[in-house]
Amino acid sequence: MTSQAAPGQACPAHRGRMPLHGPEFATDPAATYRALREHGPVAPVELAPGVPATLVVGYAAALDVLRNSTAFPRDPRRWQAKMPADCPVLPMMMYRPNCLFTDGAQHARLRAVVTDSLARVDPNALRGQVEQTADQLISRFAGNGEADLLGEYAKLLPLMMFNHLYGCPPQLGDRLVVAMRNAFDMVEPEKANAELTECMLELVALKRQRPGQDMPSWMMAHPARLTDEELIHQLVLLMGAGTEPEQNLIANGIRLLLADDRFAGDLSGGSLPVEEALDEVLWTDPPMANYSASYPVEDTDFAGVRLPAAEPVVISFAAANNDPALGEQQRSGNRAHLAWSAGVHSCPAQQPARLIASVAMEKILDALPDMRLAVPVDDLVWRPGPFHRALTALPVRFTPVAVPVQPDESPGETRWNVQPTPSPSTPPAVTSTPSPQPSPHADRRPWLSYLARLLRGR
Repeated sequence: MTSQAAPGQACPAHRGRMPLHGPEFATDPAATYRALREHGPVAPVELAPGVPATLVVGYAAALDVLRNSTAFPRDPRRWQAKMPADCPVLPMMMYRPNCLFTDGAQHARLRAVVTDSLARVDPNALRGQVEQTADQLISRFAGNGEADLLGEYAKLLPLMMFNHLYGCPPQLGDRLVVAMRNAFDMVEPEKANAELTECMLELVALKRQRPGQDMPSWMMAHPARLTDEELIHQLVLLMGAGTEPEQNLIANGIRLLLADDRFAGDLSGGSLPVEEALDEVLWTDPPMANYSASYPVEDTDFAGVRLPAAEPVVISFAAANNDPALGEQQRSGNRAHLAWSAGVHSCPAQQPARLIASVAMEKILDALPDMRLAVPVDDLVWRPGPFHRALTALPVRFTPVAVPVQPDESPGETRWNVQPTPSPSTPPAVTSTPSPQPSPHADRRPWLSYLARLLRGR
């Protein structure tokens, strides 16, 4: 007979570690976090079957880890070497030469490319494009009287925005997001990783032929002179951070506005409820609930626990934000939450991400003022997985309306910002040249084969 554990308790099959996978955790993660707090600010968990980790559930402890990249570096390769190739969390945690998985001078160099390129995105132009994109999506279902706002709106809007920001053909953008979602959901992770590789190779090849006013072209032209391999990995990181979590932020915010009496009674009052709802979601249900893994250099005593060297220490943004030690505090306008992480690895795109989410929420509320959930809020289903807080669907009903829209611009033709490149010495947006591999191997493979194998974690 298989032993069973009560909700919120670790099962013997998990070797005393609380599982962060499966439908029970997805349905009520707060119960798991409450049980984990009995261990203190850090607790033993299992990210996937047979994948142990330490989860930081205390707010102060999370800040201590996030602000100390010397003791808690981001490079996972020592841990990764011990994982099987089909480990389901590997696509989300494996090493890539991007600013998420690097530290020190390398991290600073890679992050500068991202932040400088993001700085060229004009927020006014971005807002206008979000509004236009939202109108187009809403017009598709506004006359039906019902919709799944996740699949028909929240999921598509960030994708379409990246089609513009990346100058990316829609078909390629669709493939990218499907692959990224499968990586988050741990659905055929090796296949998802391979598809990500293929799509980014195609995008870079396209930008080499036709550079334009878009993020990949700006990153190619940056004074840091990224290699092709580095460029692809920054694009994967931005795509992952800007689509899946963004759709969850939008959907979770709309859910809160429609289901929570604190907001539902005041939706006609303008944008204030939207901003308040965003703050509430970022505190209570951040779209990335558990992530930002680091790997102690050596066995480390921390918060009364011995942390094994090179074993993942994962930050629970959701649990830390709701640490009882913080007490009752006003959340509206309070940006002290950890939803964007903290320290040198804090999210560099939090302002554009918040703008996109708030405009998306405002537009749907303005267009469908009597919108309501089609099912009781407790019947909504959450997707399983250790990293995200994501619904499977968000069904709503409303009075059918007609929403006029303007024709969309072709992806990549929006001039997001006409400012000069970040430095007077920056060359025109032309292709970058792959630099030689730093450690030549006796068995030299063609560069594309090497890159595909690297992205697949082999």
